[in-house]
Amino acid sequence: MFIQPNKTKAKLKAGQPAFGVISTSDDSQLAELFGIAGFDYYMLDAEHGLLDPVQVANVIRVCELTNMTPMIRIGSKDPKLVLQYLDAGMMGIMMPGLETVEEVKMLVDAVKYTPLGKRGLGFSRASGHMAYTSSAPEYINFSNEQTMVIIQFEGEKLLKILPELCSVEGLDACVVGPRDLSNNMGFADGPDHPEVQSVIDNAIGIINNKGIIAGITAGTRTDAENQIARGARMILAAAQSLVLAGSTSFLPEK
Repeated sequence: MFIQPNKTKAKLKAGQPAFGVISTSDDSQLAELFGIAGFDYYMLDAEHGLLDPVQVANVIRVCELTNMTPMIRIGSKDPKLVLQYLDAGMMGIMMPGLETVEEVKMLVDAVKYTPLGKRGLGFSRASGHMAYTSSAPEYINFSNEQTMVIIQFEGEKLLKILPELCSVEGLDACVVGPRDLSNNMGFADGPDHPEVQSVIDNAIGIINNKGIIAGITAGTRTDAENQIARGARMILAAAQSLVLAGSTSFLPEK
């Protein structure tokens, strides 16, 4: 098999924070740099980015070479699309917009092989193109153990049902999206409003109480430290923000 142990899942299970980058770019050299820098995981963004399963293969290979867990956010509620990304070697699937227990179960079913789910088995890069050989049981068990199922919390109206969503068996994490949450709450200027921060605190509390991992985006090291202090352990930084911050810190002040 080509898939490797999930470094990010192992750290999170051990109670440690994991730091990742979310990127709309399929540039494998960009991903490689973040891997060399020491990030735990690389989350390609196929919700906002123009990405398809063919484009992500080299990014996955770079992640494997730099000991970074390859993951992807998918905007479409399409199990077949999930399957294609997993077969390419993705080790984590994050899906926003899931609003019912049935939809969360759909995602678990799409990520996991039987008996944990309904993922189809075929010749793929993930299995080392040997899915129908005697090594298939080992690969299936390893994949079920190592892959991650991640949902997002981006709307205040979901706060009441969040405990049920986070109770679905097979779910690993729920990542709060502060920017979309604030926009959905009527604060287009960002999530710094007390009302938004209160909802975030409540959501992180619910997620942790249900025994899964709470995640959130962070813009700076200090912000990441603050998010960890409030109970989040899966930390995401935007690739564009990191590049922009590094660029502006290098250039002379105008």
